[in-house]
Amino acid sequence: MATTAPIHEVRRWSMLGLGVFAQAASSVFIHGVPFLLPALTDDGMALATAGLLVAMPTVGLVCTLIAWGYVVDRIGERKVLIGGPLVMFVAGIAAACASNDIALGALLFAGGVGAASTNGASGRVIVGWFPPDRRGLAMGIRQTAQPLGVGIGALTIPAVAANYGVPAAILVPALMAGVAAIGCVIGIVDPPRTAGAADKGLRANPYRGDATLWRIHAVSVLLVVPQATVWTFALLWLHRDIGWSLAAAGALVTMTQILGALGRIGAGAWSDRVGSRMGPLRTVAVAAVICMAALGFTAWTHWWFAAIPLLIAASVITVADNGLAFTAVAEIAGPYWSGRGLGIQNTGQNLAVAAVPPALGALITASGFPAAYVVAAAMAAAAIPLVPADRRTE
Repeated sequence: MATTAPIHEVRRWSMLGLGVFAQAASSVFIHGVPFLLPALTDDGMALATAGLLVAMPTVGLVCTLIAWGYVVDRIGERKVLIGGPLVMFVAGIAAACASNDIALGALLFAGGVGAASTNGASGRVIVGWFPPDRRGLAMGIRQTAQPLGVGIGALTIPAVAANYGVPAAILVPALMAGVAAIGCVIGIVDPPRTAGAADKGLRANPYRGDATLWRIHAVSVLLVVPQATVWTFALLWLHRDIGWSLAAAGALVTMTQILGALGRIGAGAWSDRVGSRMGPLRTVAVAAVICMAALGFTAWTHWWFAAIPLLIAASVITVADNGLAFTAVAEIAGPYWSGRGLGIQNTGQNLAVAAVPPALGALITASGFPAAYVVAAAMAAAAIPLVPADRRTE
């Protein structure tokens, strides 16, 4: 792995901040567009059609994550962190001007393609500019972009759509992406790569003859099931089974998003302190099993006094693995493969997240929320033996 070149401390953290902002803009585009559903259906659009439209950014994202990772490895992260947000910006502006549903869907898909760019980027910037004892913290901060984007989308898009219309709401992530592109032009610098024999070694395929990365990907796919279960069904469970109002349930879910973001940072700092990514990852997996199983039990017995704290704990624990796994993938894959490695990582997790609502939704319909929580615990349990040993990286 390339050593960290000297760079001013402020510059290092400013590049991390730009990466977080670019990723947050992508998250608003991907996760914020579904908040248009009330406005679209109020305008007379069928729910099935509206659902298909708001899913198009996610489709564009999943279809192009690995391709963007390849581009990152070929041309560097700076150009990708400029070009991807520019695609989002142009697609968003055009979508706001679209005159029919087919054009709107195609442009939202294109926006999702642009949003995918930021998911595989920043890994080499973090590994290249941050020393090993700060990378976990840096990647943990980087991983806060997703809940930050969800929060921004929830606060802005429904309100803008209700007051100014759907086109104006689509401009929210588009304008954020434009600002991100300008910021990355000014502030992002690709870290240097090594030369000579060391460079040749780093170009070697890290997936060939070594299952470490594949095991990390598998662990992350399994551990994202509890995360997606809590994110998808917590509000409905609080409202339907416990009897909370939607406003109260929404407030609790928003609070858990904030706590989850802090948990990602804490997990990254913890991994730096102990000098290990896989040790904390294994501990998080064990904690997820215990927490989700306990949540299932308390939901089944209707012990709400224990179930609510367990839901809050689960919301933090089930997202704590993300930064740990992403840091490990970026470090192990190296400067010529980190983009593809993170692209594969993101693709697997997004496919799993997409499968959770229909699969566990059917299970909840048949057997109730406790059964879904127990299945999520079983998925986390399956991840524990797959966590590999730490590999030494520079």
